[in-house]
Amino acid sequence: MKISETKDYKLVAALNKHVHDLHYHLYPRYFNKYNEELFKEIFKELVEDTGFTFLLLENGGEAVGYAWIEMRDYPESPLKKGYKSVYVHQISINASKRNQGYGTALMEHIYKLAKNCGIDLVELDYWLENTVAKEFYEKHKFVRYREMVYKEL
Repeated sequence: MKISETKDYKLVAALNKHVHDLHYHLYPRYFNKYNEELFKEIFKELVEDTGFTFLLLENGGEAVGYAWIEMRDYPESPLKKGYKSVYVHQISINASKRNQGYGTALMEHIYKLAKNCGIDLVELDYWLENTVAKEFYEKHKFVRYREMVYKEL
């Protein structure tokens, strides 16, 4: 198993299909259907953004999944203390490769990156009905500390 940084936006866009299809299935009101050409253009810009890091997970030369992370620096203000975190925007593992430890390998790699940068906090969010994500992050001992709610009018 190999994890490395990547700028291969075409590959990231293809790997994104697995997580995007799940989001579309759970929340069709908020997500459009996956469009590979459009996603290539979106990820072409995102991988060049120096604030983002894309991690590619491969096994035996096969791309199995990726993580999109961001090192965040929240400045001190009169209202809040400053802190740093690694924010996980997305993790996507090929559907046929799930429950084989690949997501855990990516998370362990992210934890090491954070520690190497002197960061002791990893943050993320997930959609409430995505029970697979909820169970995965609970297994990794993530703790809820804030909730987002809405009201339809």
